Amino acid sequence: MESSAPASPPHVTPFPVPQPQHDPGAEGQSQGAGGQELSSPSLVVSGSDPSGSDVARVPAAAPVSSSDQASSRPVTRRQHGIHKPKQYTDGTVKWGMLLTSEVGEPTTLNEALTDPKWIEAMNHEYNALLRNKTWHLVPLPKGKNIIDSKWVYKIKRNADGTIDRYKARLVAKGYKQRYGIDYEDTFSPVVKAATIRLVLAVAVSLGWSLRQLDVQNAFLHGVLEEEVYMRQPPGYRDPDHPSLVCKLDKALYGLKQAPRAWYARLCNKLKQLGFVTSKGDTSLFYYHKDNYTMFVLVYVDDIIVASSSQAATNALLQDLEKEFALKDLGNLHYFLGIQVKQVPDGLVMSQERYAAEILKRAGMSLCKPVDTPLSTIEKLSITKGAPLGPDDSVRYRSLVGALQYLTLTRPDISFAVNKVCQFLHAPTLSHWSAVKRILRYVHGTLNFGLKIRKSASTMVSGFSDADWAGCVDDRRSTGGFAVFFGPNLVSWSARKQPTVSRSSTEAEYKALANTTAEIMWIQRLLKELGVRHAPVARLWCDNVGARYLSANPVFHARTKHIEIDFHFVRERVAQKLLDIRYIHTDDQLADGFTKPLTVSKMKEFRSNLNLVGG
Repeated sequence: MESSAPASPPHVTPFPVPQPQHDPGAEGQSQGAGGQELSSPSLVVSGSDPSGSDVARVPAAAPVSSSDQASSRPVTRRQHGIHKPKQYTDGTVKWGMLLTSEVGEPTTLNEALTDPKWIEAMNHEYNALLRNKTWHLVPLPKGKNIIDSKWVYKIKRNADGTIDRYKARLVAKGYKQRYGIDYEDTFSPVVKAATIRLVLAVAVSLGWSLRQLDVQNAFLHGVLEEEVYMRQPPGYRDPDHPSLVCKLDKALYGLKQAPRAWYARLCNKLKQLGFVTSKGDTSLFYYHKDNYTMFVLVYVDDIIVASSSQAATNALLQDLEKEFALKDLGNLHYFLGIQVKQVPDGLVMSQERYAAEILKRAGMSLCKPVDTPLSTIEKLSITKGAPLGPDDSVRYRSLVGALQYLTLTRPDISFAVNKVCQFLHAPTLSHWSAVKRILRYVHGTLNFGLKIRKSASTMVSGFSDADWAGCVDDRRSTGGFAVFFGPNLVSWSARKQPTVSRSSTEAEYKALANTTAEIMWIQRLLKELGVRHAPVARLWCDNVGARYLSANPVFHARTKHIEIDFHFVRERVAQKLLDIRYIHTDDQLADGFTKPLTVSKMKEFRSNLNLVGG
């Protein structure tokens, strides 16, 4: 299963452009040693050449005096302020990043006060805080910690890139809070990406409605249990009481406990309305009453409602609007940076805009595309290539982190991204070249997305594979799987196994165990939601030894070192809850999660995963 998603899509921050390096040799290449100008070569015009042909040679120009050297010196670009970037031929990493942040977004309060749009946005935010009774002014008690705040500005855009609104947000400087005094618990759950895909697959197959909600100033609804004091907001100091401070009654963005306080209040409200928190994913709430069924997915302040009745959804919105400032965004179309496009037989989830921002950030918007994300010939190693400098290493990690979020809808790059993630601690030039190849592949498949189609099938099936000792550095194996609900891909993983396997059978058996655990979780979640599904899951494996080992313990001498917890696969098989079948290696769907593929295999891999172009 892939890594947990961040609370929100990673903000794309452009990197500074390095100053062009001028080659001083180009300026002085017409001078000899000691600064003396070289004489001009003779010009061949006619007569006789040295070999004897009839070519006459014009004599060289007469020497010039030192006073005339300055006037006869060649004119250079530098003399006129023209700088030509140096062309690197030694493999040096050249970053074509942007110089400033996104156009129109101020970075300081003084800059924002020059634009009426941002002034209006700040006034709107400040008035919302007052209406919400976020704080009240009090004298600062002696010995209490006090924190500051700042304004953060962001242009909210639609899925097509057009401006939706100007957003100003007051953010507390929570890094000044002290543990045990200003805050306690900070953890707040967010819905898993696999849960989102599974619920969408169920809703599409049953023909349910999908609505999207946004809670305005979500964190402001959380009630604080600790005493937190903050200085009055910059630019909005009370002229009658300038020395008083704000005692926070409700959470504010930036506070360490703000996400948890918001989740607790929303959770309590949904429980009052009859919803039940899922045990498989605590950010999923379900409601069953009479003939009505609703699922609510919560990702911080973004909410998806899947319902069997449009009227039930409207009733839920009316109840929530009594306590929270909700914004009904209509049918699901843009969620967490993921574009959701409705098609006749289902929907397509893509991150085209986000991928384009990554390419722009890396200066590769106009790069030449390639057909595969990784080379099938070259193997990456921690010792191969010259190490990157400190600044380039930070940029490498930032780009790889952005690519990780892109795998939410692009399983075809999961293995490649997992591979470059293994070198985050010490990236080299070879690893950077691999990242650039992934970006070139993304550029060529920019409009690809994961399709979820309507289907009557309720079979939970999986494909498991492993690349034995595939890592050249520590000889650990890479395991991968793909789990389907009917024909729809809902979960996948490409991950290096934590221990070394002594045989390919052991590596495949460990991959089988990980796939079985994911299938069991999906089955429990479907049962909890009341979704009917086939009781026996089917798992495909291309290793005969691993399949036999899951059915009976006949290989005791060869497998006695395998951890006991992996053998729960045998229990599932013995209870006839899991059917493991053999599949030929050429037909193994999970092959692309464990090793690089050729062009033809990659096209087949994308097709099997339901990846389609926009």
